[in-house]
Formats: sequence, structure tokens, C-alpha cells
Amino acid sequence: MLSPEREDYLRTQIAHRLGYRAAPVCTCEIDSREAGTMRKLIFGMNLSLDGYIAAPGDDLGWSVPSDELFQWWSDRVGATSLALYGRKLWEAMSSHWPTADQQPSATPAQIEYARRWRDMPKVVFSSTIDKVDWNTRLVTGDAVTEIARLRAEDGGPMDICGATLAAAAMRAGLIDEYVLVTAPALLGGGTPFFTALDSWVNLNLVETRTFPGGVVLTRYETRR
Repeated sequence: MLSPEREDYLRTQIAHRLGYRAAPVCTCEIDSREAGTMRKLIFGMNLSLDGYIAAPGDDLGWSVPSDELFQWWSDRVGATSLALYGRKLWEAMSSHWPTADQQPSATPAQIEYARRWRDMPKVVFSSTIDKVDWNTRLVTGDAVTEIARLRAEDGGPMDICGATLAAAAMRAGLIDEYVLVTAPALLGGGTPFFTALDSWVNLNLVETRTFPGGVVLTRYETRR
């Protein structure tokens, strides 16, 4: 039987994929670029060894994190200067995390994550909603155009959360860093982490790390 923390994590992550996310994913080692340079746009998620972020039917039972990995995701949120969300993920996240730290069953890790999520500046891309809250700005125009504009500004790292939104940025050549947290599982199908591309993207490996349960983090920067 899953603990309340694991159940909350699964519910949140399922919502991410249904979005096709914009979702939490970061690393404590993420650094801001030097003053006067563009922001770094980062895409990272849990995925299976064969490259899927969710099994068919949006099943995420294979990706329940250890306490150490859950804390790592929370630290990532704390290190992110701006998170980019699609509508579905935003609605799922905003229905749970703004008040998650007030629930009687909330763990210290959940309380910390909820507070970090509320404080983190966010942008939601949607043409079907008219109001957002919790330190969030709504963009109704073209997502790729706005992401490119934000990326050209000075500032700390940005997370792009969700496979669909990330796929559009990936095809436009806007992703600067990929963070893959790979579980030792083969799903055989589902929602892929990567989208189809018109040309190769060459990457440099900049970090590896292991977590309990055989989970391996690999972090890559786009070679430009």
C-alpha cells in the first residue's frame, strides 16, 4: 500500500502527463547564466529506460520516487526562476499544491514543496482560461514566440514542464538543457519524453548521479 506522500506524488505526476505537462523537475546544481546572457531553458522529467514518461493509460506506478528523489524534485523547484506550464498541468497543480501544506496529513517534504511551488514565478500558456493565481501570469498568444522572448531575457533558469509544450520548444531549437531521471523499467509504449525532430541535436553530458532503486540522473547541455 502506498504512503500518502507517494499517493500525492503519483496524483500530481499523472496530472503532469495529462497536461502533457508542465511539471516539476530540476537539479540543485542548476546555475544561472552570467549577467548579460540569455536564460537557460531546461526540460526534465522522470522517464523509463526506453524513453517514456508515462505508460499507456498514463500509468506512473513504475516511477514512484524514493524520499531522496522527491527531495531532489523539490530542490529543483526552489532553484527555478520561472516555470512554464500548459493549461491542463496548471489546473492540476493549482488545484492541489497551493493548500497542500495546510492538510493534516502533509509531510515536511510536501509542506516544503508546496511553499516553494507557490513562491516560484510561473507562466501558463492557454487560450481557454481567463484567470490564474499563485504568482502566475497568463499568456494567450503563440507559446513558442513567448518562450523565445523569455529565453532572450536576462535571468535565472526556466523550466518547461510537460511533453507537449516542451516538444514545441524542442522543435524550435529552444531547449538548452535536458535532465533525464531514468528508472530501471521498460514500458514498451506510452508518452515519449522526446518528440520527432527535423534534424539532429548534439548534446554534451555535464552531470550524472544515482538515486536509490537504480534510478540514474543524466544531465545534458545542447551543443550550439
